[in-house]
Amino acid sequence: MAQAASQILQTLPPGPKGRFLAGNAFDLGGGDWLGFFTRSARDYGDVVFFKFFNLSMCLVVHPDDIEQVLVRSASNFVKSRDYRALKPVLGEGLLTSEGAAWQRQRKLVQPSFRHENITAYAEIMADSARQLLAAWRDGETLDVHEEMMRVTLDIASKSLFGADVSRDAGRVAAALHEVTNQFMNLANWAFLLPEFFPLPSTPRFRHATKELDAVIYRIIRERRAAKRRSKDLLGILLELRDEEGREMTDEQIRDEIMTLFVAGHETTAIALSWAWYLLAEHPEAEAKLYDELCDVLGARVPQFSDLGRLPYTEMVVKETMRLFPPAWGIGRQALKEFEIGKYRLPAGTTVFMAQWITHRDARFYPEPERFCPDRWEDDPIRNGRLPRFAYFPFGGGPRVCIGAGFAMMEATLLLATIAQRFRLSLVTGQSVEPAPQVTLRPKHGIKVTLHKR
Repeated sequence: MAQAASQILQTLPPGPKGRFLAGNAFDLGGGDWLGFFTRSARDYGDVVFFKFFNLSMCLVVHPDDIEQVLVRSASNFVKSRDYRALKPVLGEGLLTSEGAAWQRQRKLVQPSFRHENITAYAEIMADSARQLLAAWRDGETLDVHEEMMRVTLDIASKSLFGADVSRDAGRVAAALHEVTNQFMNLANWAFLLPEFFPLPSTPRFRHATKELDAVIYRIIRERRAAKRRSKDLLGILLELRDEEGREMTDEQIRDEIMTLFVAGHETTAIALSWAWYLLAEHPEAEAKLYDELCDVLGARVPQFSDLGRLPYTEMVVKETMRLFPPAWGIGRQALKEFEIGKYRLPAGTTVFMAQWITHRDARFYPEPERFCPDRWEDDPIRNGRLPRFAYFPFGGGPRVCIGAGFAMMEATLLLATIAQRFRLSLVTGQSVEPAPQVTLRPKHGIKVTLHKR
């Protein structure tokens, strides 16, 4: 009996049959990661094994197995090879660094995101939202994804740099757009090429990265020379000291600022873009949201102190990130052989955990494809009715997103401020579909018509 159990444990998980040498690369080559993972989970269960050329890969679906990888066995896993694609832009920031270097940086930067520090940015968020709405006109048609990208970039800039980046706003926006558009191509190359082999890049990508570097390094140098204290994130980072009393180098600050700049503004913009799409598709939820805003706020702009009094607004954000998680999947690479369920997998296996799949699992969410903010009324994760990792929009474990609290505050305040003033309806005839790149952008944008309240 023991021998039979051992034999079962050593068997690789089931999975789709690939082609000779290429494995399942052609299934993924067209970019249909969501479709491939959805079919694989449906056909083969909670642990699915497949190949990308010569690389062993595994999709893990059940929350308990996800928790094992991200929490209980976190020390056996590093970021998957596709994160290497981010390094030309993000350097050795928190999103890409590993081991002792990551631990030192995390410990150093963590205080910057304490509750008392991020609350100061609520006023910046409200001010950026007011500027956005001042330019909107009743009956106007626009791409709400572009608008959300613009307002969250403004918030990120002011939160990170204060007013120092205002003169470079257009230059920074264009450069960020260029580098983020290139990430997915670089990620695919990162899987294929050996670690020592440089990733290919285009002249436009290199130019955009240099543009961002020039702006950020200039601001760091000017701020150091001025020796003035400020309450923005750059000011906080400049004052940080490690246990030996050493300050962060310009390179360390640049990498953390770039990580927060690139990752921070885009994920919130994507969550809000999908929120407007879902609310436009579900007028009953949009009406309930507006009723809450009227009851709690009346005509005044929401403030940080109002967040606890806007439960339905927060529920809309949570339900949006269940259905359309901005970070739609997480990858980890095993350092040593490991076990998942009844299977044993080899060292070097890349493990994918897809929020897109687990968040839509009918075992945990009745009518999983339906937009239903009310399912979060008595938070089933917080009260233990659902497994902890049935919902993980910000990841989990030691490497949970450091800016999760900032992002939730930003998304909730912006949703409330905009919904107070405008109702958004979808332009008919458009194709709205998710594009699973590094983040889950709307592939063709989301065109809406504005209706002033």
